[in-house]
Amino acid sequence: MSGPLPAAPDYGHNTLAEVLGAVACRLGAGGHDPWGLPKARGYVVLLVDGLGWHQLRRHLSILEYFPELLGEARPISAAVPSTTAVSLTTLGTGLPPGQHGIVGYTFRTAPGGRVLNALHWGSGDPQPELFQPHPTWFQRLEQAGVAVSTVARAKFSDSGLTRAGLRGGSYHPVDDVGTQQRIEEICRTVATPGPALAYVYEGDLDHSGHAFGVDSSRWRACLARIDHDLELLRRALPGDVCLLVTGDHGMIDVPAGAQILFEDEPQLRSGVDLLSGEGRFRQLYTGSADAVAARWSRCLGDRAWVCTRRDAAEAGWFGPVLGASAAGRLGDVLVAMRGNWAVMTTARPHELELIGQHGSLSDEEMRVPLVVDEGWGGQS
Repeated sequence: MSGPLPAAPDYGHNTLAEVLGAVACRLGAGGHDPWGLPKARGYVVLLVDGLGWHQLRRHLSILEYFPELLGEARPISAAVPSTTAVSLTTLGTGLPPGQHGIVGYTFRTAPGGRVLNALHWGSGDPQPELFQPHPTWFQRLEQAGVAVSTVARAKFSDSGLTRAGLRGGSYHPVDDVGTQQRIEEICRTVATPGPALAYVYEGDLDHSGHAFGVDSSRWRACLARIDHDLELLRRALPGDVCLLVTGDHGMIDVPAGAQILFEDEPQLRSGVDLLSGEGRFRQLYTGSADAVAARWSRCLGDRAWVCTRRDAAEAGWFGPVLGASAAGRLGDVLVAMRGNWAVMTTARPHELELIGQHGSLSDEEMRVPLVVDEGWGGQS
């Protein structure tokens, strides 16, 4: 192990895992609200992929909607690793990854099993509902009589990730472009006489960050567009509907000079049977975990936190409990990069083109906002 490991997320108190449970609590459908959300008849939870707390705060000067609410907003934590598939399943199930078992961007489905890309499930991959069998909050809320809807792009309606971590309720597909259609669809889903929840996914900011970086003009323009869209949405929503905005991870720009190529480093290749995960959080499968961890730690020095699965579990990275299924899927050695470093591989050449990256445990990647706009007709 390479020095003291970073602290685990505060699971149960201040992470993505608590968001939908807090909404359920306010709707009288169980759950626990650690923050004291405003009580409302309905809620819209909008997740902006790639929206980190620190990135949002750095760009307030170009925004109009977010600055009005940031005084009441709070930073909460993503799960480990700080990547989309893990965070969305954590949000949807209300469970840490050590329990729901979606443990990375790519990872083995079981000891000796095939590698699963959790964003792009294929025909030979496990059935999502069996691979992640825990009920989602959407299912639980629907059973409690809440009108539950997802508003997102059509291509996600039957995806493996949706079926694994976000199943339940009705799905309302919207076009890739055009804000008015999405606003109208969201408003329709919550225009019910009883309790309602609409979950909305916004993915463009993450794409801009990966392609151009979080310090780029393209990323800033995308954030400004989202800010404007949110203002229009708030104006259109009924006054008794509360709007919550959060993210699944932040992002760090990785310059080409900070990319360490796995294939070029004999010390890193030695003893590794399989390299999985992503550049900022690598999962190594090996029959000699302690030796590989020691070798990677010596090679990377202060550029990474390197530990065995056992060490990470004891540190609580994946929650207070690491279930047998999740443990069997995680790498034997875990490599969380520090600073702006990343370990890349020629096996996934498209990753070498990414500027903005995430997955590790830095504050830039782990802290996401929880922004609350309670409307103007809510209940006290």
